[in-house]
Amino acid sequence: MDNSVTQKPEKKLTKKDLRKVMWRHYQLLGSFNYERQMSLGYAWAMTPVIKRLYGDNEDEMQKGFKRHLEFFNCSTSTSPLILGISCAMEEQNANSEDFDASSINSVKTALMGPLAGIGDSMFWGTLRVIAVGVGAPLAIKGSILGPILYFLINVIPSELLRWFGFKLAYEGGNKFLAEASESGTLQKLTEAAKILGLVVVGAMVASMVIIKVPLVMKFGGTKIGLQKTLDSLMPDLLPLLLTFGCYGLLQKKVNGTVILIGLIILGILAVSVGLL
Repeated sequence: MDNSVTQKPEKKLTKKDLRKVMWRHYQLLGSFNYERQMSLGYAWAMTPVIKRLYGDNEDEMQKGFKRHLEFFNCSTSTSPLILGISCAMEEQNANSEDFDASSINSVKTALMGPLAGIGDSMFWGTLRVIAVGVGAPLAIKGSILGPILYFLINVIPSELLRWFGFKLAYEGGNKFLAEASESGTLQKLTEAAKILGLVVVGAMVASMVIIKVPLVMKFGGTKIGLQKTLDSLMPDLLPLLLTFGCYGLLQKKVNGTVILIGLIILGILAVSVGLL
């Protein structure tokens, strides 16, 4: 008589399943809502995983969908890291009766804040600004290098992080992110990105904010251009002051649209009376 215990075959995600998750993650913001933010998009991305692992158990499949319909909000560039970990944890949950399924959402909640900060500062606040700062002046002059450099500086790094980050997170679970966080690597990268972004923004003020004063003052028989005088004190002083003024208004919670309309009106009035 055979007393051996028949073991259930291990449930394993295929490369095709993982590719589906990655392609679907581009729609994370497709059903954004103010109650649970990107939850619908996250559940949509995880659908191939839920069906593969729990397709033979309707009750577990429903639980899987409910898990990923919980609140989620993160930078789209770093979200694949969390998706990769979720895939690995769902796989463990499907193959182990002792696995705590609630830990899947706990890990998502713990990671989405730090990774949102890294993604926003690195891509929205740094690389995108650098790409625009380098590419926009060339594009304005009609050079094809403008959009090409924007693509190379901003889009390519984001795509590399998405795909390789997802693979790394799935294969290594949350071990890599935990170690990187503990060692301070993530914090150092974020700080470096902030500094670089501020340097680029400072350069953009001088190159893209243009204010010229045509007024000429007469002292005896000598004519002195006001713009020339200001430039002798500090080049691009007026663009810098205007930028600081707009920043101050934003700090006081003045709506950006209101500031933009105000600048348009101010510009029209200043030109009409000959100040600019």
